[in-house]
Parts: sequence; structure tokens; C-alpha cells
Amino acid sequence: MGKIRLRTWRRLVLLSFGALFAAIVYRWISLERLQRFAPTEISGTPTPEPTPTRPPVITRKLDTAKLFNGITLHSTVETTPGADAATERVQPESYVLDLKLLAHVPSPNKTIEELSKVSPELPKLLPSLASMVSADSVSPLFAQLYDTKVRMLREDLGRLDLLLSRHNFFDCQTVLQLQHPQTHRKALLLQADMDVDADGSDSDRLPVGTGAPANFKPATSYRWQKRTDAPNPYLAGTEERLKLAEDEYALATTNPARKRELRNAIAELRAEVGTLKKFSFLIGATDPFIVVPGAFTHGSDSVKPGDYALVVYGDAIYPVIVGDVGPNDKVGEASLRIARELNTLSTAYNRPVSDLKVTYIIFPGTAEKPFGPPDLERIHARCETLVKEIGGASMPLHKWENIIPPSPTPSPTPSSSPSPSSTTSGTPSPSPSATFAFQIGSPAASMPASSTFTPRSSPAVTRSPIRKRKP
Repeated sequence: MGKIRLRTWRRLVLLSFGALFAAIVYRWISLERLQRFAPTEISGTPTPEPTPTRPPVITRKLDTAKLFNGITLHSTVETTPGADAATERVQPESYVLDLKLLAHVPSPNKTIEELSKVSPELPKLLPSLASMVSADSVSPLFAQLYDTKVRMLREDLGRLDLLLSRHNFFDCQTVLQLQHPQTHRKALLLQADMDVDADGSDSDRLPVGTGAPANFKPATSYRWQKRTDAPNPYLAGTEERLKLAEDEYALATTNPARKRELRNAIAELRAEVGTLKKFSFLIGATDPFIVVPGAFTHGSDSVKPGDYALVVYGDAIYPVIVGDVGPNDKVGEASLRIARELNTLSTAYNRPVSDLKVTYIIFPGTAEKPFGPPDLERIHARCETLVKEIGGASMPLHKWENIIPPSPTPSPTPSSSPSPSSTTSGTPSPSPSATFAFQIGSPAASMPASSTFTPRSSPAVTRSPIRKRKP
């Protein structure tokens, strides 16, 4: 009986140890599976993550040459014997990419013969131009323009996607300061291509929007006091973006860096709202005007908004005004109205002339103030007079036709005295045979309200793709 009890106890002890061993093994297997598949719990003292030893893998093909915007790319790999890999890995100069951009700074055209190579009809259209052009006529603005381009290339060399394209680097053939020997009338002559400015709005003349392409701005440098209570067609969209920015700024979850961005954007949008409520502007789709670099508006004999000018292309001369100011590193831009006159296929994204075949002649100091709605008859008459002061033209100037539809109700007469530029008519009257060169869209469709807000970049960097910010 005693032997049976002892044997039974032994079996019980063995079974107990077996069960305990099985429990330990099962628990170990369970922990292994949890560590493999379950998310790691965050302990009271977080363990720092190890530094990755390999960079993220690029999962798609990247054509580096496409980042250079038409720049000819020469690429070579050079090797030299080095120390062991562990030593070379920590040496900054052991693995280097040198970026060197070679740019040929062009020489300006200086003679009438050189000008005529670009614009063959120019000497025939303006016969006295030859007497105004000499080797000393090159304006310092030409060198200043290309100095600015080179400086920006140096600043942006680390950002290949921001580099000026070949097209935009070589966008100016010459800048000449001219003066007629008898009348002493001064003029600034540019030879360049033509990009498109579709900016501007004026609810007094056109209460609906003409569309809002990328980087569209409802204001132009040429502006005047509003004359009616009609709201700007782009005011509602700007106010909506302002509200979205203010709402995001007020959120407790908005981080400090984002709040700094929003403060700048809110200040900009508030200023834009005030400007749209107070002023009217030129309209790119309907008004003939050109754009000059901001640097051209400083110094002696500088160009100012409102100055009269000519656009010479092919065998035609177009009377225009200076209506907007652009970035300092680009030349050659005109309103969509002019662009469509030169090329019916022109749009906000499709320039009318890509070659350097457009001649711009600007008459500094001829702006007439106070500014008002553009009077096409006045522009034509003043430019005719100025052309006579530089020796006359061999053919009549182009006659612009008003393509703005009549207002449903007459606009109130302004309290101030009419400006010289609007003595013919306070508001341009419609032509009986007016035809529309653009499609009028609704402001709501042009500038839809976005559910989120992103602050806009500065005007010097964000220009429309077809305008001088196109890469």
C-alpha cells in the first residue's frame, strides 16, 4: 500500500512539472507572436529609434535632365583612388556632385540693321528710327536685366526646378534709349518675345469675370477709384479664402509654423479685399496694355504705368499703354487682348509669339493722371501724335474696337473732374459691330471656394505659366 502511494505521488509530481513546462513554452510562443504582429506599446520612457542605415528607395524613374528646363546637360562621373570604405564614408569630399551652369550673356542689338534682322518691317514702318539708333543707344537696363537673371541663377542653382528656362533667359534682344534729333521726343525700345497677361478686373465695365487662370490676379498696377457700387467679380472668392485662413488660424490644433504662414497670408488677403473694394483695374481680355519689369520703373526717364507705347509686329503697329509691372528678370509681356490680335490661338497658357520678333516702343513720362477707364480713342490719338514726334509711320496705327458689352444701367457720373485720358467718354461706349474675343464666365465658376486654404506665394515667384514665371 505504501509503495502504491509513493508511485502515485511521483506520477503527480511529474505531471505537475510537465504541465508547468507546457505552460512556459506556450507563454513564450505567445509572446513571440505578439512581438512579431502586434504594435509596439509605448512605455513610460520611450526608446529612441535607431538611425536608418539606408535612404528611402525611389520607386519610380526620375529623369534628372527634365529638371533643367531646356538647359543642355553634360554629365560625367570621375573617380580617384581613396582610402578604405569606412574612412571615405565619413569624408564630406569623398562623394561630391559639382553643379556648374555655363550661361552666355547675350550682346544687345545696336544698329538699325541688327534690329531689322529680327523685325524686317521695322525700318519701313518707322522710317526715322534709323536716325535715332546709334551704338551709344544701348540702355543700362539691358545689362541690369541680365545681371538680375545671373544673380537669380546663382540663388536658385540648388533648386534645379526653379532655374530660369532657356526660353526665359534669352527673352530680350535689346533695350535702347532713343531720342529724336529734331523733336527731342524720348522713347525706350525693346525687342523681345510676347507672353500673356490675363490679369485684371473692373466691375463697373464688366460685372462678370473673364476667367481665372493659374496665378491670376484681379488687380493691375494701372488702377483708379471705383465709380459704381457693383462688387468686383473676384471679391467674393477672395473673401472666402480670407475666411478660410482666419478659421484655420483660430484652431487650437494649428501649429506655430503654420500660424506664421497664415498671419502673412491673412494680411495679404485683407489688403487685397480692401483694394478690390476701392479700385477698378484694366482687364487683360479686353484692354490693350503691356507689362514692364519692375526695374524699368525706377531711375531717370523711367517707365511708369499709364505711359503710352507701341507694339510693332509684322507689318502692323498697335497703340497701347503700360498697364502692369512684372518681375525684374523677365521682359516681353502683353495683355490677352493684344495677344489674340497677333495670334487668334493665344490663351492665358499659349503665348502668341515665342521668337524675339516683337518690338515694344515706350514713351516715358507720357502718362496722364488721374487714371480712369481706358479710352481706346484717346489711346489711338495720343499714340498717333507721339509717332509723329519720332518721324511718323508709313501706315496707320491699328484701330482698337471696344468689345465690352454695354452696361444694363448707366454708370453714375464721377464727382471729380474727368481726366485727360477720359475726356472723350467717361466709360468706353460699345461699338455697334462689337464682337467678343473671349468667353465670359461667371465669377463663381472662375474662382470656386476651396474647402482648405493654402497661402499664396509672392507675386515675384508666382507668375502664370505662360507669363514670365513659366519654367
